[in-house]
Order: sequence, then C-alpha cells, then structure tokens
Amino acid sequence: MRKIIYALILAVMMTSCMTYQGFYNVGLQNVERPENAKERYGESKIVNFEEEGKTKYSYEDDMIKIVWLPLSTQFGFTLQNKTDHSIKIIWDEAVYVDPNGSSGRVMHAGVKYIDRNNPQPPTVIVKNASIDDMIVPTDNIYYVSGKYGGWRTKPMLPNRANTQEELNALTQQYIGKEVRVLLPLEIQGTVNEYIFTFKVEDFIAK
Repeated sequence: MRKIIYALILAVMMTSCMTYQGFYNVGLQNVERPENAKERYGESKIVNFEEEGKTKYSYEDDMIKIVWLPLSTQFGFTLQNKTDHSIKIIWDEAVYVDPNGSSGRVMHAGVKYIDRNNPQPPTVIVKNASIDDMIVPTDNIYYVSGKYGGWRTKPMLPNRANTQEELNALTQQYIGKEVRVLLPLEIQGTVNEYIFTFKVEDFIAK
C-alpha cells in the first residue's frame, strides 16, 4: 500500500511539473544594405535550404555570403568574406530588435557571460576566408544563484507554458511578427550596416 501511495504522489508531482513547449520556424525575409551597396557590391539573393535536418538561410552579394541558422536562444551563422580586403564585424554596434521593436546589445562566441556588457573587440575576417559565430541578445542572459544555479539564457521568443491551451495562446501572438539583426561590417574604413529581417512563420509544439 505504501508503494502505491508513493507512486501516486510521484505521478501527481510529475503532472504538476509538466510543461508544454515547442519551437518557432523563423525565416530570413529581407536584407537592407547601404544605399550605394548595389553599385559597390552587386545584386543580392536570399535562399533557404535543408542541411542535416535543419532549415538554413543564405544571403549573398559580391561582398559577403552569410548562412543563418535561427535557434531558440541565438542566431548561428557562417560569414564568408568574398572580397580582397579584410572585413571587421563591429560588435559594439551590432543590435538585436525583438518583435516589439525594442533593440538591445548582442554578444557572440568567445565572450564570457559575465563580460557581456563590456566592450567587445571587432572580429576580423581576412580576404577570401570565413568564420563560424553566433549572436545572442545580452538582455536574455541572467544568473541564478544557489546550489543548482548558474548562467541561463532565455529564448528569444517564449516557447513554453503549463498547459497546451496557454502555449497556443502565448505563441499565436508571435506568428507573423518580425525580429531583426543589425550587423555592421567594416571594409576599407567604411562601415556597412546590414539589417537582416526574420519573420516568425509558425510554431510547432513538441
């Protein structure tokens, strides 16, 4: 009898702690460049493709090729320098804009969480080379104290709730919304501001 009671208590505890969650499909929709970019860096194109079961988004012009992988807490990317000059990513001027239009600072790979609000040196991409990196909004990073604490990263869009109904109501308000990433790229002393606009296409519960 005691075992049955313990089993019932455990089942109730597991049910009460259950959360419903899923992931958003976020696709690259548009890229804004400086006004004279077409004359300097040619035509541009956006392509989406599947790789290892994940949807990635490629943007390319005569200056760069960048492949994005939107994830729940970050934007992973590979950036290729197609020019004969070095390109610098000016991290202290990079910005993430959330669905409500609020903009904030970002950090990238190699930066310690505790240093996320400190100046970040530019990343240099030499001619005809590429790098793998990521972008994380610093406002989403926080610290939890205690025995099981540590650094945490909130999802860029809320993706979990206590019931399926709450999850549906929560996520539906973000479908169709846009988020943006401003990535300043300096070449030969000129900073080119690329603004990548991503659209929240749908939400898949799991």
